[in-house]
Amino acid sequence: MAEPTPPAQPSAPVTPPAASATETAAKVPERNRALRMLGLPALPKKLPSRNWMIFWTLSTAITAGIIYDKREKKRAIAKWRHAVEHLANEPLPNHNALSELRKITIYLSAPPGDGLRTAQDHYTEYVKPILAASGLDWEFVQGRRDGDVRAYTAEKIRRHRKQADTGDVEPELPEEPTKEEIIAAHRRIRGIKDYEGIKGDIVIGRHTWKEYLRGLHEGWLGPLTAPPVPIPEPLPTVESDGEKSEEDKKKEEEEAKKKEEEAKPKRPPQPRPHNTPADYPSSPLPSSIPNEFSPVAPIREPHLLGFLSTPTRMYRFFNRRHLADEIGRDVAAVCLAHYRHFSTQSGEDQRYEQEGELAWEETDWVKSVWKEAGDEPEHVKEREKAGITEVVRAKPLVLDPRIAERMARFELTREDEERVAKIVVPEEEVEGWTKGKFRQLYRWGKGKVVGGEKRSNVEDVD
Repeated sequence: MAEPTPPAQPSAPVTPPAASATETAAKVPERNRALRMLGLPALPKKLPSRNWMIFWTLSTAITAGIIYDKREKKRAIAKWRHAVEHLANEPLPNHNALSELRKITIYLSAPPGDGLRTAQDHYTEYVKPILAASGLDWEFVQGRRDGDVRAYTAEKIRRHRKQADTGDVEPELPEEPTKEEIIAAHRRIRGIKDYEGIKGDIVIGRHTWKEYLRGLHEGWLGPLTAPPVPIPEPLPTVESDGEKSEEDKKKEEEEAKKKEEEAKPKRPPQPRPHNTPADYPSSPLPSSIPNEFSPVAPIREPHLLGFLSTPTRMYRFFNRRHLADEIGRDVAAVCLAHYRHFSTQSGEDQRYEQEGELAWEETDWVKSVWKEAGDEPEHVKEREKAGITEVVRAKPLVLDPRIAERMARFELTREDEERVAKIVVPEEEVEGWTKGKFRQLYRWGKGKVVGGEKRSNVEDVD
């Protein structure tokens, strides 16, 4: 009889082999081989947080916008600079022609609510590079107050009228001659003739444009001598009962001197206007007035202040390349001396092109320009202290048909537009410092390689 099979004994649990320390440890992420060979650390496996992504996106976009606009602004200025640089290479007719060259007059003044430095920086950034490339000569007329440009323009025309009336007789210099009068007398003594071609004026900003037009009308339609100053009526004197002591008299004299010093303007007062816009229709034209005035080019000067205007200011800041292109076109037309007459809209209300020129700039002016132009006693006293004799900027522009029809403005011809469109500005003229250094490094390395190959070829031939 067979023996019964014994019951199966439970098998002992099988223990897996002990894992090594290297396997249990966290696996190190595998680095990129190219980065590892260059010695660079491993890149992160995930993107930065939402806040960091917003920050880097905005920073990159703003930086790229500034760099792009700055480069394109340089390109626009360089394009118009190349368009007029051939004028500087033209030979002079003779060795004594330096004093008879064409000279342009530039009118600029402090914009409303700001100083003269702002207008000077605007001229230096957009206008000066093109004028300097053309080789032309120019002179400045700068106004720090409302009415300075008006007074200078009118006085310049009156001097021209006086000289034309005297004919060949040399006018006598006044007791305190101005710089222009001294130069004119010196040129007459030396026999130096003025430039007989097209000169031209550049007027920067709507505020300067209004003063320029007012000065033209005052100079040509106004009298040569200033009207008499109205004498105020003397105040009635109050007789004192007793005699004043010497100390009281000294105090009164000192107080009177202080009041006179306070009443004196900080700058010399402007010459009083010789006429008003209401006198234009009844004023006769002088016999020395030309049939056509020297052409003029009004240049835009956007100037906006205020915290609430920050979005508009930012938009203009990122689009300065368009401003540089528009100003460059106007300045190049001045250099090339191409012009046309201002247009006139005929109808019931006859309007001239000069009235709407740069009119949009008035919406950017500060409100104080309109408030301080009132006839309130406090505003009148402030203008007297500042030496301002007439408010021009805040008043509407009034034109006389006899003056407006003689004006002309500079403008490029179609042939010039086509020629400028073909100008290609090299990248080296508009690139920044970093890109320029990389370009120099590349050329230096390329020169070393090419030079080494040439030397090895020479050795092989030998």
